[in-house]
Amino acid sequence: MKKQLMTAALAFGLVAASGHALNAYAQARPDVLVKQRQAVMTLQGKYFGPLAGMAQGKVPYNAEVAARNAGYLSVLDKMPWDGFTPATKDEKSRALPAIWEQPAKFKEAQERLEGAVAKLVSATKADETAFKAAVGEVGKACGACHETFREK
Repeated sequence: MKKQLMTAALAFGLVAASGHALNAYAQARPDVLVKQRQAVMTLQGKYFGPLAGMAQGKVPYNAEVAARNAGYLSVLDKMPWDGFTPATKDEKSRALPAIWEQPAKFKEAQERLEGAVAKLVSATKADETAFKAAVGEVGKACGACHETFREK
């Protein structure tokens, strides 16, 4: 009974807090949104780098690190997108106008990355060959988005 009561209290608290979080997001300054999305992209690079090194044979394959980093990426790959609001398009960043001119294509690129990362997470439970192929797909998804939507 205590456990159910605690679970219900926690759920209620999360729902109540989410309303405050949405208000805070709605009031976020454009420069803060840019910094947040850039921070997430930096973290994606941090956790993808070792995976790419393993896939290229530059770093010894380590299944535990591969699974951990892929798990981190599966959370991070969903975070930066809400920082690409129209209010941020005049902020200094490497984001190209194509993000706001072609929102459907930008959304498609996001979904491609998220799908590739999901496959990577699954591949870390398979074998090294599947892992290497999945890392390549994540790299292609990142590169395709940067090619179209990021200043060099």
